Amino acid sequence: MGFIGKSVLLTLIALCCFISSVFSTTAQPPMKLITPLPSLPPAKAPIKVPTLPPAKAPIKPPVVLPPVSPPKFNRTLVAVRGVVFCKTCKYAGINNLQGAKPVKGAVVRLLCKNKKNATSEATTDKNGYFLLYAPKTVTNYAIKNCRAYLVKSPDAKCSKVSKLHGGYLGSFLKPVVKPENATIIFNKLKYSLFNVGPFAFEPVCPK
Repeated sequence: MGFIGKSVLLTLIALCCFISSVFSTTAQPPMKLITPLPSLPPAKAPIKVPTLPPAKAPIKPPVVLPPVSPPKFNRTLVAVRGVVFCKTCKYAGINNLQGAKPVKGAVVRLLCKNKKNATSEATTDKNGYFLLYAPKTVTNYAIKNCRAYLVKSPDAKCSKVSKLHGGYLGSFLKPVVKPENATIIFNKLKYSLFNVGPFAFEPVCPK
């Protein structure tokens, strides 16, 4: 074998060794390519809604009500009632009717000082009860000017008018409260009914 043959042989041996070393090397797994994430557009800043001042409630125009007419005042005639007693000596001079007895035939007077003074009188029955009718010129419209007085007793032993409930100085007239009893009909005329008293006479007592 000549020089050239030896050179070729050595070259082949070296090539074989190189190839063997290449294939004997551990195969590395292929590298995965990292897929880039899609780029998102930049987030927009939140839009602030303009704050408005609180809305005021609509002002309603005031409701104008029709004028209310005052209730009609029914003008009527006037009747006055009450009871007259004679007090006992135990309570003479004291405003107490305990043990008092009704007086029959006592005179009660109604005096109304209007444009013209109007008077009327009535006498009591056996129960001491009286009902007198004011003159037709007197109505309940001006009843504040009327007073009732205890005037006279048929019994001389019980004839001094006491000051009880204004029998001596004059009693104011008080209207009857219950509507069903507030009026009466007399001679087809309507009367408003008023209360006074009770009145009393002072007895003549032994000293």
